[in-house]
Amino acid sequence: MFQTAHAQNTDWESALDDCLRELAPNPQATLGFVYVTDVVAPHFAEVLKALKDETGIEQWIGSAGLGICAMGHEYFDVPAIAVMTADLPEEAFDIMPTIDAVDLLDYDSEPVNDNFLSGPPLVLLHADCANAEVLEIIDDIANESEGYLIGGLTTCATPKHHVAGEVTGGGVSGIIFNPEIQVATALSQGCRPIGEVHEITECSENFVIGLDGRKAVEVFQQDIGEVLARDLQKVAGYIHAALPVVGSDTGDYVVRNLIGVDVEEGVLAIAAPVEHGDHLMFVSRDVNAAQQDLADMVAGLKHRAGNKVKGGLYISCVARGPHMFGEDNAEMQIVQSVLGDVPVIGMYANGEISNNRLYSYTGVLTLFI
Repeated sequence: MFQTAHAQNTDWESALDDCLRELAPNPQATLGFVYVTDVVAPHFAEVLKALKDETGIEQWIGSAGLGICAMGHEYFDVPAIAVMTADLPEEAFDIMPTIDAVDLLDYDSEPVNDNFLSGPPLVLLHADCANAEVLEIIDDIANESEGYLIGGLTTCATPKHHVAGEVTGGGVSGIIFNPEIQVATALSQGCRPIGEVHEITECSENFVIGLDGRKAVEVFQQDIGEVLARDLQKVAGYIHAALPVVGSDTGDYVVRNLIGVDVEEGVLAIAAPVEHGDHLMFVSRDVNAAQQDLADMVAGLKHRAGNKVKGGLYISCVARGPHMFGEDNAEMQIVQSVLGDVPVIGMYANGEISNNRLYSYTGVLTLFI
């Protein structure tokens, strides 16, 4: 039901030719997924036309990414294309054209398709970071669709770098899957918690002033240890703030960057607004922990899916890949080593969407079963 092909070359035309030659015939396919590296984005319309002409598939969804991936492979800063075709009932999905402003969201009170079964639909979103309203649009889509959202934030010098039936951009586009399309999805964190979970007892916007009734910096220094506390410049890019997800029974949390530490005033600045009574902890980016967490996540999904996995999508953070795992293709090789040769493609994003929340430093894997 699912077929994939991926290729890189010295130019986009050669990469496309290689990809088309590799793509196995799938005459019953009704839907195509396509991801390209940002250097291919200016030629996305030509890529899409060739894919439609060669495969006969009219309905396509995808995006340019800061990087793209396929099973066992990662591509950055080179002309590369990854394609997946799927044989799904045509009534089981609806492509969502670009929404570029909150007040343009026109979502019917009835399901988008009369054949939708009961239960939440899966919604795959590509969201353009260049649009200042993109997070509000995502929130509204989550509320109006009552679906389970996955996807990623995209950024590209080419304004039209999404595909939603046609090449588009400037907002949020995607596809909504009928609940009859069964999936299993989960995320892998790229960080390891350190210290305890603290209560924010004093704050202002994104400034954390007090934790557990003490100065925030004092608590921070205690958690990170004496060595790092002596030279706080070493924590940049290594130590982050994490906000536990309320109601999560799996210890889930969203990671946000530390953007300032004022030792004299005892204040921390993080890349997210906070409120009195919120909870916060500190996490470190740890290669070994990230590798193990990814392998465990994929193994858990494989167990949930049994032997029924047909294909998958993987949205990972651009700070992962070789930046986190240390070697080219290492992240996707972990996925392949656990999952096997299942058709999987995806992209590296500027923020990852899972269960209607925006994450950082995560990998989100969705399996069609």
